[in-house]
Amino acid sequence: MDIVLMLLGFVFLVVGGEFLVRASVALSLKLNISKMVIGLTVVSFATSLPELLVSLNAALNGSPSIAINNVIGSNIANIGLVLGITVLLGTIHVDKTFYKFNWPALMIFSFVFYYFLSNDNKLDAIEGTVLFLSLLLFIAFSIKQSMGTDTDDSVENLAMSSNFKIIIWLIIGGVSLYFGAKWLVDSAVVIAQKMGVSEAVISVSVIAVGTSIPELAASVIAIIRKEKAISLGNLIGSNIFNIGSVLGLTSLVKPIMVDDPEILSRDSIWMLVFAGLLLPLTLIFKRDEIKKFEGLILVFLYGVFIYSVFF
Repeated sequence: MDIVLMLLGFVFLVVGGEFLVRASVALSLKLNISKMVIGLTVVSFATSLPELLVSLNAALNGSPSIAINNVIGSNIANIGLVLGITVLLGTIHVDKTFYKFNWPALMIFSFVFYYFLSNDNKLDAIEGTVLFLSLLLFIAFSIKQSMGTDTDDSVENLAMSSNFKIIIWLIIGGVSLYFGAKWLVDSAVVIAQKMGVSEAVISVSVIAVGTSIPELAASVIAIIRKEKAISLGNLIGSNIFNIGSVLGLTSLVKPIMVDDPEILSRDSIWMLVFAGLLLPLTLIFKRDEIKKFEGLILVFLYGVFIYSVFF
């Protein structure tokens, strides 16, 4: 029954996230917000809501390991699993923004997050404020960097959505995310207890993959359809949003304690390794491209990480 509840939680998170993205984009277009700003802010925040709801639910219900490792595991999965599988299906081209802005920003966020945790084994409200304000700065610079670039026209049809439809989408999205997060966290705690493993193990692996499903689905579909929307910058932005908004906002509501030493000694280190690995992968084999061989490396390393978690 707990496994069924966990699967239902995954499904509700995916459905809720999809409806909330639709509603957010449609509402933003009706308010005449530019598509560029929508992509960098509204969509990014909406796709991070599954992680946010899971982490908030876990923190408020006394499961800080799930609150932290949900984000750490999701960031690892976004690079090792999502990016790895995506480039196995098609080549991703890397633009100059990756070297000058996106990758350095990801490393700064990751190291600052690690420092905050290792300094006193917790993420408090002050540190959460720093992370969230840093995210706002990242968004502002991203918008400035994107000025004059082409934007995706695929969202324009959402501008024709009626107000009633947007309200329905918001209700479906909000309710689905709430119950999805609750069922996923509750079932994960019980399953961890039955398996004799820590909540940190379940959250950094199973829950993290579950909350990364929307990114994986979107990336694979984009590659199959040969769309240009998928980029390395999108996945990096998702990881930065996870740290800045999910953990930043969660710690503002309730300080997050590190109650499992392996969060710092193993999981956080793997997160830093995957983030740091992105730069050499874009330079060593064929500059400015990530292809199938690099994808195999990422998926293999993700497998090694999962093995280290359970064994």
